[in-house]
Amino acid sequence: MDGTRRVLVAADKFKGSLTAVQVAERVTAGLRRVVPDLPVEALPVADGGDGTVAAAVAAGFERREVRVAGPLGEAVTAAFALRDGTAVVEMAEASGLQRLPAGVLAPLTASTYGSGELLRAALDAGARTIVFGVGGSATTDGGAGMLAALGARFLDGDGAPVPPGGGGLAGLARADLSGLDPRLSAVELVLASDVDNPLTGPKGAPAVYAPQKGASPAQVRALDAALGHYAKVLEAEVGARAAQYAAAPGAGAAGGIGYGALLLGARFRPGIEVMLDVLGFAPALERASLVITGEGSLDEQTLHGKAPAGVAAAARAAGKEVVAVCGRLALSEPLLRGAGIGRAYPLTSVEPDVARCVADAGPILERVASRIAEDFLR
Repeated sequence: MDGTRRVLVAADKFKGSLTAVQVAERVTAGLRRVVPDLPVEALPVADGGDGTVAAAVAAGFERREVRVAGPLGEAVTAAFALRDGTAVVEMAEASGLQRLPAGVLAPLTASTYGSGELLRAALDAGARTIVFGVGGSATTDGGAGMLAALGARFLDGDGAPVPPGGGGLAGLARADLSGLDPRLSAVELVLASDVDNPLTGPKGAPAVYAPQKGASPAQVRALDAALGHYAKVLEAEVGARAAQYAAAPGAGAAGGIGYGALLLGARFRPGIEVMLDVLGFAPALERASLVITGEGSLDEQTLHGKAPAGVAAAARAAGKEVVAVCGRLALSEPLLRGAGIGRAYPLTSVEPDVARCVADAGPILERVASRIAEDFLR
């Protein structure tokens, strides 16, 4: 082996099988079966969705836990990450689908209130920059719950608070943002997302994502109308920027929480770009000669802002060789090469039984990593 070879493992989770940290551990073990003294640096990555706080903690951030409201109002323990005045807040920690009781979906009533509480906890901890990763939400409330937790009021015609969730916004008569936490104006808030949908319309949050959260076609139409009405009422409160933000890329992220974040002054950036900056990817990349990235399924979605595409683009720009690991491969070689990935190694290449790949992903991934070592490091 060339003594200068050094591997950087920068992969996302295999959803439902392995966390990003576990992927890095298994890949490292598999490589070292073949090259025992191989220098390997692990930098688990995430694109702003679920797993983002875990990736930050793996990179050296401090994990902070706080009790907040889950999507249906029940108390849950959620975490954010903190280092040197930068907080990484993951909305799925408070308002994600995984926070719903088993078998329960609540497309009209699930609220982002707990995500606002998480942001408030980051402010309480002294954060000067907040990276707000959004994705995996159970909600379609346009961020109204989050804003309410931060001091906004959303009132019906009788002056009472509207019910939680996107459905309740149909009865919104007045929005009052004057009570928003004044500390928000002093922090840099970055909206980190891998989707660029607007708030409403054919490509908006209800039409594209609410069905995944249990919404029927009629409920999708109701949510779209309610969020459109919500934006109109906010226009009366804050002026034309409310309409501009509703049409802006990222407004529809995570059930429209992106819209709420934009109203708070957030700057939208692709989630993987933000996270690579925050995690210290550039210096790690400089030290590497081979980069191994990946996620559970390498498919068309990967090419649209998912973590492996971001890692590969940065590595290619730096002239580094990139290979990928995955559970399932649904991209052709030309598409892989176009994304900067020289070769992909699916679990199915060593275990054709997909059910076994899911159940025994860890040991199979070690075998796949050994193949990478045989092919690239001997």
